[in-house]
Amino acid sequence: MLTDLTFTVSPQEAGTRLDAALLARCPTSSRAFCRHAVEAGRVRVNGRPGLKGGKLRAEDIVQVQRLKERADNRVQPDAAVPVDLVFADEALLAFNKPAGIAVQPLSSDERGTLMNGAVARFPELAALGDQPLMAGALHRIDTETSGLVLAARTVQAFAALRAQFAAQTVEKRYLAVVEGHVAVPGRLAHDLAHHPGLDFCRMVDARSLAGPVRRLHAETAYRPLGFIGPSTLLEVTIFTGVTHQIRCQLALGGWPIVNDILYGARPVAGCARHLLHALAARFTHPVSGRPCCIEAPAPEAFRPMSEGERTRGAPGALTAPSAM
Repeated sequence: MLTDLTFTVSPQEAGTRLDAALLARCPTSSRAFCRHAVEAGRVRVNGRPGLKGGKLRAEDIVQVQRLKERADNRVQPDAAVPVDLVFADEALLAFNKPAGIAVQPLSSDERGTLMNGAVARFPELAALGDQPLMAGALHRIDTETSGLVLAARTVQAFAALRAQFAAQTVEKRYLAVVEGHVAVPGRLAHDLAHHPGLDFCRMVDARSLAGPVRRLHAETAYRPLGFIGPSTLLEVTIFTGVTHQIRCQLALGGWPIVNDILYGARPVAGCARHLLHALAARFTHPVSGRPCCIEAPAPEAFRPMSEGERTRGAPGALTAPSAM
């Protein structure tokens, strides 16, 4: 845990991100917890609030104040969070998460995430899962990504569904709006790795890194569904579950997701998110044993333009921030 820590940045740490330096100094804390410490304003650099992505300089003084992980580290209910429930039975819940909120909190003091809202409506979730702050959620999607999130309602259902995720038998489909026109379907396969040190939140092609790295194999299939102005709407199916898999692989293929600045896309004025939506998941139901497919409807921003709209030169849904 982090608590009342003060240290001076060494020459070897110069240029390191603040959250990465905290993780190196406090190996018993999680990466997410170190990021939360910075975001919560509990970390100061030379007397000023630190920035999560800020780079440190030699001789900087870093102070971490009164930040402790509670013994009861469960997700707390927050009825103010709207919950869009798209499926529910005795074993399973499925939510359509809006862009802009996280799936789970980073500490038990945090509110405003999807699972805070879910626990307020389904209190049994708080005691489920192999990580207390997941509250029965079976997987994560990025904060800026909208769409389907599955959660188990019983211990048995959680174990059965987690086994399917671990075995990579859950088929996950997404919608992505990418820069440029993609004419034909295809499939991407890469070994990905976390960018070392200064930018560990970004994934890269492992071949671009020198030295030994942990390689994570990722496979993604895509097919074009239509055009939205100068961009293409893709249906994307992933067969593995690597962090930022779709975002990184599409960028490596030359088609970054619209407004995904982290992976090289151009910023879009008035668009507060990257255009990626978790559309559907296909799996075996943990109780009935039958095939099950659940979908989460996509926002209007993911609607391809009709031929008439293209002929009239209509801007398409991409330019309607209210739909994003």
